Amino acid sequence: MNRTLRNIALIGLFFTFQTFAFSQADKTMMLCEKHLVPPFVSDGQEYRALLNGEELAEFNVTLYGGSTYRIIACSGNAEGLLIFSIYDREKNLLFTNRDYKNSPYWDFKIKNTVNLTIEAELEQKEGNSGFAFIQIGFKQ
Repeated sequence: MNRTLRNIALIGLFFTFQTFAFSQADKTMMLCEKHLVPPFVSDGQEYRALLNGEELAEFNVTLYGGSTYRIIACSGNAEGLLIFSIYDREKNLLFTNRDYKNSPYWDFKIKNTVNLTIEAELEQKEGNSGFAFIQIGFKQ
């Protein structure tokens, strides 16, 4: 009986933690979504990572020529807590929001279709959740 109660308690703690984690992730995702407004629409993908300390998340994307894209980066409960950098396939830095006070989004006009890597890292500030979200929208 004692073992059964312990197992039930462990399961309860697991579900409590899972609910808290999803709740925090949802709040962070809402920060991103407020920047995905017309004329931009989502590309339909979710780019998510759970980061700890100085870890980097890496997302490989293809952006199609002739389009304007908005890349949005969010973490924590405030804007500016996620740094994102965009690299080409040769690892040349094309853009980083670090140069723009960690702006939560940036718009790009793409002339030719290109494969890119987006790296995301947490700004080391209090209130950062550890969740990294990148959203990509394109102009209709």
